[in-house]
Amino acid sequence: MILQEMANSASQWLRADGPEAEIVFSCRVRLARNLEGFTFPPWAHDSVLKDVSDKVLNAVKRSHYLKNSRLIKMSELSSTERRFLLERHLISPEFSSGGPHRFLVTEKREMISLMVNEEDHLRLQSILSGLQLMDAWRLTDKIDDELEQNLDYAFLPQWGYLTSCPTNTGTGMRASCMLHLPVLAVTHKIDELLKNISKLGLVARGLYGEGTKSQGDFFQISNQVTLGSREEEVVDHVESVTRQVVGQEKKARDILLRRDGIQLRDQMGRAYGTLISAYLLRSEEAI
Repeated sequence: MILQEMANSASQWLRADGPEAEIVFSCRVRLARNLEGFTFPPWAHDSVLKDVSDKVLNAVKRSHYLKNSRLIKMSELSSTERRFLLERHLISPEFSSGGPHRFLVTEKREMISLMVNEEDHLRLQSILSGLQLMDAWRLTDKIDDELEQNLDYAFLPQWGYLTSCPTNTGTGMRASCMLHLPVLAVTHKIDELLKNISKLGLVARGLYGEGTKSQGDFFQISNQVTLGSREEEVVDHVESVTRQVVGQEKKARDILLRRDGIQLRDQMGRAYGTLISAYLLRSEEAI
């Protein structure tokens, strides 16, 4: 019933009404947190996972932002339902495999969501339309502070927040922007761009984040380093680089439209014809 209700309405961030939304599909800030004294989920017994989920869900009930959210138990979902949540960017590919005592919490606009017992005990994220990365960070930070009032996070002053994967230790934050870069891709400039992004301390991933490939010329740009920098500095850096990439894609689009406008319109028409006439489309082909 909950998933049917979700399927009947689009996520707030899918409305493409944010700044630079014609290129920046969405922006996201994700925080990884763990509870003091509990084994990380990949190595935890079911009894530990249950204790963690009970504590986290109790904190959710006390949260001003999350108390009226939808609660979804992953073990009760079909493979199609899990795929739906993955396509909405509410869960990770790893979390979609399900398992006991794993829950998704999401408010009705789907701007805020929380995975319980993924790679870490909590994976909190805010996702907004367009280039609003600093706003996404502020929202995530408020909810994190609220949850921390009722949860004892694993934290060491010299290391920061402790995480299952050492690359997340410190702030535990990933700030990312999902960009649609079809012209930079078709003009073979994307490889050079990705190399330059890497030199700036950022990383480009596929449509569903770490470990996934690009589909439909969508690329996710995010920070790599979580130690030694303040969250606001990281967010500002990712947003600044994203603005530069947006400028390059806009320039490339203008050049291509002037140079090969007819061919471009032909390709768009063919794609549109397939979209409205085909009976069966794989998700990769549709993208």
